[in-house]
Amino acid sequence: MAASRLIDIHARRLRQTGRGYYTIGSAGHESNAYVAEALRPTDPALLHYRSGGFFLARSRQAGRPLADGVRAVLLGMFAATADPASGGRHKVFGDASLAVIPQTSTIASHLPRAVGVAFAIGRAKKLGRPSAWPTDAVAVTSFGDASANHSTAVGALNTAGYCVAQGLPLPLLIVCEDNGLGISVPTPSGWIGQALQRPNLTYLSADGDDPDGARATAQEAADLVRRTRRPVVLHLRTVRFLGHAGTDVESAYRTAREVAAERGRDPLLALARRIGSRALLERYEAVDDCVTRTAAEVGTEPTLKTAEQVLAPLRFAAPSSSFLPRPGTRPDAAGEPPRDEPSATGAAGVAGQTLAQAINAALAAELAVRPDMLVFGEDVGRKGGVYGLTRGLQQRFGAARVFDTLLDEQSILGLGLGLGVSGLLPVPEIQYLAYVHNAEDQLRGEAASLRFFSGDTYRNPMVVRIAGLAYQKGFGGHFHNDNAVAVLRDIPGLAIAVPSRPEDAAPLLRACLAAAAEYGQVSAYLEPIALYHERDLLTSGDRGWLGAADAPPDPGFGRARRHGDGADLVIVTFGNGVRMSLRAAAQLSAQGIAASVLDLRWLAPLPVEDVLAEAARCGRVLVADETRHSGGVGGGIVTALVEHGFRGPIARVAGRDSFIPLGAAADLVLLGEDDIVAAAQRLASG
Repeated sequence: MAASRLIDIHARRLRQTGRGYYTIGSAGHESNAYVAEALRPTDPALLHYRSGGFFLARSRQAGRPLADGVRAVLLGMFAATADPASGGRHKVFGDASLAVIPQTSTIASHLPRAVGVAFAIGRAKKLGRPSAWPTDAVAVTSFGDASANHSTAVGALNTAGYCVAQGLPLPLLIVCEDNGLGISVPTPSGWIGQALQRPNLTYLSADGDDPDGARATAQEAADLVRRTRRPVVLHLRTVRFLGHAGTDVESAYRTAREVAAERGRDPLLALARRIGSRALLERYEAVDDCVTRTAAEVGTEPTLKTAEQVLAPLRFAAPSSSFLPRPGTRPDAAGEPPRDEPSATGAAGVAGQTLAQAINAALAAELAVRPDMLVFGEDVGRKGGVYGLTRGLQQRFGAARVFDTLLDEQSILGLGLGLGVSGLLPVPEIQYLAYVHNAEDQLRGEAASLRFFSGDTYRNPMVVRIAGLAYQKGFGGHFHNDNAVAVLRDIPGLAIAVPSRPEDAAPLLRACLAAAAEYGQVSAYLEPIALYHERDLLTSGDRGWLGAADAPPDPGFGRARRHGDGADLVIVTFGNGVRMSLRAAAQLSAQGIAASVLDLRWLAPLPVEDVLAEAARCGRVLVADETRHSGGVGGGIVTALVEHGFRGPIARVAGRDSFIPLGAAADLVLLGEDDIVAAAQRLASG
């Protein structure tokens, strides 16, 4: 506790001299060390940014000298590459060897993942699968009182109670460290105590300046969770010293009397009084010397020097063939993916299938060969999905692997994050693309950032199935026809696959799952709803949109697929645009214009090399972008062509910058076949 306080003081001194990069401290919260003491160093911990006492106590629990923990914290403050938490990318508390998972913890955004970790402990045991944690582990997470008002915290608490109501084990200790302030905004007296008392959650409280009481209550809470496998909320009342951060001037919003009153609640002085030894001052000075000496040593550590170093955890990589099992094969005894070559095309089982049937079959095939894979979301279990995409999977693979969740996208993704970091392979479903926006930070701030902020020491493999895009007939309007994918494409490190043809469904899903298993890749598998049950291509009854048994081999991870050999121009597109462009190409052919269609299939990583190759072959490029003109996919394609020196004619057609209205009015703002034909005619005649 003394080391945590002195690190905070030293951080201010460093910042004043232009050294060190972080001054949000734990001063006044050091009593969270009692929580660490009540747990085991193998219990997964997801901590917020005032957890210095907890982190140093856990380091000591693991048998390490105090200087090791101090060094780890200071390495983060100096943004040193040797930082065990993030490799110099951010100041967080984390260390894989201590089971401390680095968190951004901005506004309790890590709490949904914490629920997922606790859920994973119980689910892995039920499935008999290996887990990153001991079978009797307790997950612990901490957050501040101001964050208790955020939807992520409220949703996580609700989900924890919901799991109990379902009879599911959820060994989670939830610690709210209540210092009474959200930067400058005071928390109403008594509010946190009321807000934390929720159905099916055991509530305990303690004062951080009562050493005996806080230690006993923390131990009671930890033991209760471990014994009952049910969540407990520990309300730990603390104080905040040194302001919110180094730049915070408390006198601007707190009176001198208010600040002075809290000095009597100092947890460090309270523990000193409890110990009552005259040698305490000498011990405190020895700790101060340790911090000062370690800071001097750490100050010379190397930091990140190149963009390549910074970006290393975010690089896309194609999975190796050993992680691409053929349907019908079985995993080996250790549970590793079977060491088989992928099937030649991935299409043999989709002949005559719709896109929906092909995705359903692909999910079944992958569940059969990946025993650590779980499929879950709203209505995916008994009902089989609102469009039938998961029909029959629960009956075949059991409710432990294919299951329904509560209606909360943040919690659905949080479950996936916790399952992934715990060693399982989650495939959550978000029912509609428009619903992703309710929970987008779970992808941006938590899922895609974990490898980055942990220096790739932690990973949360996950494939998020999202039903989306526009053109759905009879069940429309904005929330069921959303074409806004910019929010996904803007997330560093997130792969985005878009199957349009049935024969691409399995290869794309298999590639996402293999990359997740091998590299911890997080992917969005974006399914065009309007193409789910489509059968025809050019004329009614031609069955041209059903799966083809003679499809060419899958191009691979991050690669596009070309349809046709026309060389007058190439139409670059994806999703619903593929079918529209193929129909447009047929019209153009009748007019003597030979157009080929390039299905991107991947929006991230964007298959730029394939686009450039087709541009060079044809000399003219038309980008048919079903997303919005501003922030749409097409802008990235055109930019890539220009940046790589393509000098031929380029045209782009896209949807309007509008929400999608109900009924026929949608056609007024969406990209249509006529738009593609007209643009191609202009391009070919230019």
